[in-house]
Formats: sequence, C-alpha cells, structure tokens
Amino acid sequence: MSLKQQASQGAEINEKLAALLTNSNAVRAIAAAVEGTLGPKGLDTMLVDKFGEVVITNDGVTILTMMEANHPAARMVINIAKSQQEEIGDGTTTATVMAGALVSVGVEQVVKGVPVARVIEGIRSGVRRALEVMQQQAVPLDNIDHPWLKQVALVAGREHQDIADLVVEAARLIGKEKLVERNFRLSDTIISQEGANNQVFMGVIINKETMNKQMPSQLKNLKVLVIDDALEPEVIEDEALSTESGFARYLALQEEFRTNLQKIIDLGVGLVLVDRGVDDTAEELFTDAGMMVVQRVLNKELRRAAEHTGARIIKRTSLKKDITELEKYLGHAKEVLVDEKLEQVWIMEGKGKPMATVLVGAATEEVVGERGRIAKDAASSLQAAMKGGVVPGGGSLELAVSREVERARESTRGMTAYGISCVAETLRRPMAQIVANAGFNPLEKLGDVLAAQAEQGKISLGVDCDSGEITDMYELGVIDPALVKIHAIKAAGEIAEAILRIDTIIKMKDYKPAGEGGGQEA
Repeated sequence: MSLKQQASQGAEINEKLAALLTNSNAVRAIAAAVEGTLGPKGLDTMLVDKFGEVVITNDGVTILTMMEANHPAARMVINIAKSQQEEIGDGTTTATVMAGALVSVGVEQVVKGVPVARVIEGIRSGVRRALEVMQQQAVPLDNIDHPWLKQVALVAGREHQDIADLVVEAARLIGKEKLVERNFRLSDTIISQEGANNQVFMGVIINKETMNKQMPSQLKNLKVLVIDDALEPEVIEDEALSTESGFARYLALQEEFRTNLQKIIDLGVGLVLVDRGVDDTAEELFTDAGMMVVQRVLNKELRRAAEHTGARIIKRTSLKKDITELEKYLGHAKEVLVDEKLEQVWIMEGKGKPMATVLVGAATEEVVGERGRIAKDAASSLQAAMKGGVVPGGGSLELAVSREVERARESTRGMTAYGISCVAETLRRPMAQIVANAGFNPLEKLGDVLAAQAEQGKISLGVDCDSGEITDMYELGVIDPALVKIHAIKAAGEIAEAILRIDTIIKMKDYKPAGEGGGQEA
C-alpha cells in the first residue's frame, strides 16, 4: 500500500471516529465537573449565573442541572443523573462518574480497533454480571431501628450528625410500611427554612399564612375541610345579570353560597384549606366563627394535608350536600398553629395516615438551600436502604464486583472480552476518585484493597479516608443503599451504549411540526 493510500485510509478512520471522540470528550467534561465532590473529602462547587447569583453545593444533580451544557452528549449524561435522582434520590455523582469512565474506556477500545458492536456486547455482559453480584451482596434491613440506617443517613448526609438524626427520627415516626410504599418519598417531608430551628414532628406544613390576622393562631382538637377548588359562589355572566331572570339566579346563587358556608360553620370546622381563592363573604363569616382559612395552597401540600388528617378532598359543588353527608368528608387534627415568623401553618398529629415533617434550618439563604439538599439525599438513601438493603460503601463493593466481572472476562472468547474489561475498569473508578479526593495515591490504595479483599475474602474492605488504612467499611460505618449502586452501574451502561452507537452527528434543518404551518419543509 502506498503512502497516499495509507493517508487516505487513516483520514477515513479518523472521520468515522470523529463523532465518537467528540461525544466522549463532552461526557468526560461533564464527569470532571462533579468528580471532585465524591466521597467524604470531596469539595464544593460554586455555580454563578449571569446576574452574579451564587449557589455553593456538593450535590451532583444540582451541579449538573444548573451548569450550562450545550453539547447533546453532555445533556444525555445530565438526563441520566436526573433519572438516578428521580428513581433513587441519591447517587447522581457516582452514576455520572461511572458513565464518564465507561464511555471513556469504551472509546479507547474502539480507537484501538475493537469493533463497536463487540464493545457494546461486552459492556452489556459485564453490567449484567455486576448487577447479579451487587444484588447478591445486598443485606436486607427488616428493622427500622437497625443502627445501620443511621449510618446510611450519615454517609449520604455528608457527616451532618444533626441532619442524620432528624431523618432517622422522621422515618421512625412514619414507620416501615409507609417507607416501602412505591409512591411515597421521604425526601418530600424535608423543608428547609432560613431562620428555622431543626426539628421533626408528626404532621405537615402549609407554606402559607391564614387569610388575616384576626383569625386564631392556634386551635386544638379540630375538624379540617379540604377544598380542591375556589371557595366562591358560581359566576353569572354580565349579559345574564342584565335580565330579570339572570339577576334572580344571581341572588339565588348568593343565598345558596351563604347556606353552604353556614353548614361548614355548623359542622364545627376549625381549619379550611382551599386550592384557589376565597370569597370575601366566606372570609368574613369564618373569621367571625373563629376559624382558620388558608387559600391558594399548593396542590402537593393540599393532598398531604388531606392524607394526614384523613380528610376527603372535595369540590365546591359538593358543599350542596346534606350536612350529615358533608361531615364524612372532614378530617381531624390534634393541633393547628400559625408560625408567623416562618409564615407557615403547621397541622400536627392528624387522624389519617402518619406523616412526619423534617424542618431544617440555617442562618443564611445559601446555606439553608444546601442543608435542604443534604437532608433530601439522606432521606432518599435511608428509604432506599429500607427498600433494597445495604452494601459496604467507599467504593469497596464496586471494587469487589470488578474482580467478579474480570473472572467473567476470562471465560469469554473473542473481542467481546474487551467490552467486559471496560466494565471492570469502570467499577474501580469510584474508589479511585474517593481516594484521590482524600489526598492518597489511588493506584497504590486500589492495589492494596484488592489484595486484602482477596486474601481475607471480605468485599467490605476499603480505604479509611482519614488515615489511609485498609478498613472494613461496615465496621467504619460507611454503608450505602444497594439500590443506589445498582441503578448507578445500570445507568452508566445505558448511557455508554447510547453514546458508543452514535456514528455520525448531523445538524437538523429548521422545520415546523405537522399542524403548525403546513408540516416539515421539503
């Protein structure tokens, strides 16, 4: 082959790899943005917008969602982090770092000449084996008072003892049955508030004040009415009001509205929560009756309050029902009070489903936001531990699993083995980054841990980030939810496969979707 032919062939190969290398670089850049936050010695990131507003955080998904990222491959990784957050609520940094590592080593194999199809096949096989081993190593926690739960919250809560205590107390108040419900999120019970005192109580918070200061600030042993509608009379159009029959209809509706309001008063309702606005007449009558009324309540808060008090949410048309029938829709609470400083209404010890609220406070807006994120991570990890059990943290599990994946590689023929090796190398990345962030040599420490795990037969051996010594992570209290690890490697495999399969990048021309000006351009 002539030099000219070799040069032409080389240019063709480089052109084919251009899309892959471009995407790989974008993914690595995203992973690099968060890898410095990993582990107990990870540092914070400062995000600054064009107006100079600052967010200081150690939270991976916050960094990824707030950073400016225009490259399509970078956005794919960010979406994976969002998926991890949505599914588990924690572990987004680990998922992103592993995705970046898997894409990087996969591309390296392709550049060396391994066919993309074989790399992808090997990655699939390696991820499957990794998931099998991780699921086998998960230790279930049947008891909500298990001391390991506190350690899970402490690790995810970045060593904030007060936050871990709050989250564990909330979990105990709610109970295991509620924690393992598919649609319940313990992190939703977290409220961060500037100037608030840390506390946990059985109840929910409405982030609104009562309609006026003349309403009571505290009521005990009261009935609760929840209206997912406006508390106003039905509206008559202006044209109809100009007629005699229309005006008569208006007067009848006003009278019916006052009758419905009187039913609520006669029922002895103490608190009325309304999704939309409240008519002046209702405000006046309820104030005179010594009731508390909160309008324009967020739908999420409205439903939490109904669930906790046992109230059945109604529309305003249901107020026409007979008073005995209407009483069946009421909830009950032991106490409701107004916190004027925080501009909130607290509903405590409802007679419905148990619902705890974790109030996390700090002195400044920037700090309270980060404490809120930390508390949500701790709550999500604790709940994930109850659902799927726990595994040793600090990257020790992933390192042990990498050895099992390497064994699978030894029994695999052909170039698929190179893809399996990509997974094994990726699984070593979390501990390597944690150790590096702690100021130790990752190559040295990984070799020491691998040897110790093989010699002692303990997958829980890892590195103490304070001393650098090889230590049992269970004994050290570095414990993670199994679901966080499982979802992270699964997500990394999915994004790596998606990136590696992209052969060409083509910019789309502008077009109008069908139904907007005649459809796509010719």
